[in-house]
Amino acid sequence: QVQLVESGGGLVQAGGSLRLSCAASGRTFSNRAMGWFRQAPGKERDFVAAINWSGSTTYYADSVKGRFTISRDNAKNTMYLRMNGLKPEDTAVYYCAARDELDLGLFGHRYNYWGQGTQVTVSS
Repeated sequence: QVQLVESGGGLVQAGGSLRLSCAASGRTFSNRAMGWFRQAPGKERDFVAAINWSGSTTYYADSVKGRFTISRDNAKNTMYLRMNGLKPEDTAVYYCAARDELDLGLFGHRYNYWGQGTQVTVSS
């Protein structure tokens, strides 16, 4: 079992930045691909970004490409999402997820473990 805890969310003005963290505990972190998803009120959960087990491969949703950066530190069992140029439409609960595979995944059903989420609110 893998436990995931997100942190770093908050309220920020449009154009601002935040860095989300996802701390993992339990079974081995370094041999798992990870991802970030988000869910806005009344909407479905959407893919944001994913990273493979080593951090050598990343993938982003078109809506965040060029503004967000996903990374991981396997020595610290932690994944990050740096968010720059935030927009009101980025407002959502952000979830980190882990899957029992080395390669990254783009779909939520490919992930085995989920955190509780952290709220990000961007004011205009």
